Amino acid sequence: IELPPTQVSHFEQEEIIPEAPPPSPSSEDTSIKPATSPRELVEEAAKKWGLPPELLHSVAAAESNYRVDAVSPKGAVGVMQLMPATAAALSADPYDPAQNIDAGARYLREMLIRYNHGLWSALAAYNAGPGAVDRYNGVPPYRETRTYVNKVYRDYQKRAGSKAF
Repeated sequence: IELPPTQVSHFEQEEIIPEAPPPSPSSEDTSIKPATSPRELVEEAAKKWGLPPELLHSVAAAESNYRVDAVSPKGAVGVMQLMPATAAALSADPYDPAQNIDAGARYLREMLIRYNHGLWSALAAYNAGPGAVDRYNGVPPYRETRTYVNKVYRDYQKRAGSKAF
């Protein structure tokens, strides 16, 4: 549009807001990066928490077969089948797959440390709770827990081969 200068009364300066720079990657950032599948999230969580990926895959497969929408009859939720109280204690949303898997990996690591890297006791505690493992000084005599520990351990051995601990 062309106007004679006498018709222009004033100019308004356009406000330009610069875009925020992208966040710089921090060397201290330990969060899990977004992934597209539960299996990828398991890989990332295992790496983050220093667990053998084959072990975490075996737990995820036994717990929910990687189903993000899984809910057990007892109320355990998500891929890693976290009880709501356990998820809350770990400050995780059990319905968010990344948080669920991260918290499950962290919890498994805590159980391994608690039981001096005794895999059977750690797996039993993951399934039945550390109180039951402490009460029975090892894997409790619950059929469900014994079946679970055997299933996870066999799958882990198959996945890891000679790397299994």
